[in-house]
Formats: sequence, C-alpha cells, structure tokens
Amino acid sequence: MKRSSTKQASTKQASTKQVSTGETAAVGGTTAADGAGRGAPRGELADRLEAHRTELTGYCYRMLGSAFEAEDAVQETMVRAWRSYERFEGRASLRSWLYRIATNVCLDLLKGSRRRARPMDLASPSSVDTPVGTGLPEATWIGPVPDERVLASAGDPADTAVARESIRLAFIAALQRLAPRQRAVLILREVLSWSASEVAELLGSSVASVNSALQRARATLAASGDTDDEPPRPLDDAQQALLQRYVDAFERFDMDALTALLHEDSTLSMPPYELWLRGRDDILKWLLGPGGGCEGSHLVPVTANGRPAFGQYRADGEPWAIQVIETADGRITALQSFLDTERLFPLFGLPLRYGGQATERAVTEDSDTAGAVTAGAVAPPGEGRPAGSRPAPSP
Repeated sequence: MKRSSTKQASTKQASTKQVSTGETAAVGGTTAADGAGRGAPRGELADRLEAHRTELTGYCYRMLGSAFEAEDAVQETMVRAWRSYERFEGRASLRSWLYRIATNVCLDLLKGSRRRARPMDLASPSSVDTPVGTGLPEATWIGPVPDERVLASAGDPADTAVARESIRLAFIAALQRLAPRQRAVLILREVLSWSASEVAELLGSSVASVNSALQRARATLAASGDTDDEPPRPLDDAQQALLQRYVDAFERFDMDALTALLHEDSTLSMPPYELWLRGRDDILKWLLGPGGGCEGSHLVPVTANGRPAFGQYRADGEPWAIQVIETADGRITALQSFLDTERLFPLFGLPLRYGGQATERAVTEDSDTAGAVTAGAVAPPGEGRPAGSRPAPSP
C-alpha cells in the first residue's frame, strides 16, 4: 500500500467519550490530544488517551486481522498507558508513546499464533457439489471491521482514501503473510507515513534495520499478488447504481439479474467454512442449490473494510451474514459472507432480528454516533465487546 496511491458496549461511569482522529499526523509532532501537560488531572488524561482510540484500533486491526482482537489490544494499550503515565517522560509525543505500547501489545499477541487468512488463502476453489464441512475456529479467519471503528470521520480526502484502501480484506490478508515486526514496519512507514528514524526509535532498532525490513516486506507483498497499486477510487454514481441493482436482484432472488451483475471470475466465500467458489456460474448454481435458503433475504447497508457491505437477514428475520462486496469494471467481483452473526451483528450496530424499515432507520442513526459504542479507555481489557459466539449456522 504505497502512500502515493491514492456497540454494543456500555461503558463504566469512569469511561470517556470517544473522539475520531486522523491517522496521518506526523508522529514526532503533537496533536490536540497531546497538548495538555503531563500533570493534567486524571479525567483530562482519560480524554487525551481516548482521542487516539480510533486510529490505534485501525493500526491494531491491520496488525492482527480481527476487529475483536484489535479492540482488546487497544483496551490493553489504554490500561497500560493509564497505569504508567507518571513515568512518561514526554521526550516523544503522547501519540508516539501510545503507538509504542500498542505495537508491543500486538507483538506479544502474535507470538506463537497462527496467521489469519481468507478461505482462498488456504485452499483451491471448491465445486458446487463439495460438502460445506465443519466451520474452522474463529482464530483461523480474517474478520470484517466497521469503517467507523478504524477510520477517522473527517480529514484530508486523499489521506482518507489511502486509509480506506489499507483496510481492504485482501490487503489485511497480505499483511498477515509478513513477520510481525515487518508488518509493523510496513504499516507505520507506508500507511501511516512515519519516517524510518521514528519507526527505528519505536522498535528500538536502527534505521538500516527498518529499511531492510521494509524492503523485505514490500517484496513479500508483491509476490503475494494481493496488493493493488492503482489509486483508490471513491464510490461514484455508477458503483452506487450497481449496488442498488445488486440489492434489488438479491432480495428478489432473480438469478438472471444477478448474472448481469457478477463478474465471470467473481468469488463467493463464507467463513468460518473453508469452502469457497470461483466463477459466476458456480455461484449461481450454489445459490439455487445449497444456498437456496437465501431466497427472500433482506439486505441492510453498512460499511466494512472500506467497502460497501450489508447485513443479510433471512426471510424469517434471523440474521445470516455480513456481506462485504468488492467491485471492479462495473461488476461485482467478490461476495464475502461472514456468518458469525452473534458477534458481528452487534459490532456493526445491527439488531439480531430484522424489523423492516425500522431496522434500516436504526442502523442509519447508529452510524452517526458509532464512535460512542466502544468501551472506555480505563475499563478492563476485553470488556464492552460482544462475548462468546454460537457456532456459525450451516448453509
């Protein structure tokens, strides 16, 4: 990702409001949240820490590939910062100090862990007749994340476009191929625009070592074929019209209309299942066969990973999947359905039962205040996110 290419959580009374901030401010400088002195009252300190939550969540999500692990990592970062603030000497900005803590938290979490992936990273495409099989553990998969949890709500449009592109599922999957320290170097250097000397200071390394790690990381990403050097494009009128046609065709379960919308090499994946399909014909056959239960579905628009997405409810109102959509050249190229509805629907502000237009209105209203749904900075790590999940339903 080259720089040139362009709630369910109730907080404790001590919790603080969440403020969205940009991700591209110079690390060595100060932000508004850095401006207060080190002797600030604890309430003011909590506000200053909380002002960095969104960008830190984006950083940890890119490192870990899971929205839930990212939120836990940021929570741990906030707790460590809160407890050790009296020892913060102020030689670096508060922001860079928090990134150092977050990086250490992520590196600790990644020790000995298996890299997360997408179904297409683990196996060849399946046929329509392939049994769905048993879902693999959640830790196997890269999961989706709501845009508002990881992207600033305001800022330079070019910076926002780069940040959005850097949370694409394909790019997150490519990042997981990197060794953890290489991953941190690439994100800090190429997504967040830190200098080599700033990254070296954060990692306790040398500039030469950072530059070498960056070179190896770039080579690994180039070999993976999962990156795109074309400048990211905003969702224009043509793409909006394509998505509207998709919603209409899917809800009517009109295979002829879907045929006109899907790219001939489009893919369908359904974590936690390893099965995935490639090709418009196989996808349509699957929908008319094992996927026939999707008939009569309702789609509620959300945004995920910098892309249009939908909460899919079955005809009986039960939640079924978060669909993340990829498009190119006026066609839909990927339908990525994530079936862990018990955890994902609350994460995206979606109710666990479809209520018609009332559901869609509630989601629209929630998206305007989504910044307030994460647990507060000083709550125990892991508190404030949906706990546990039922096994993913079988198609």
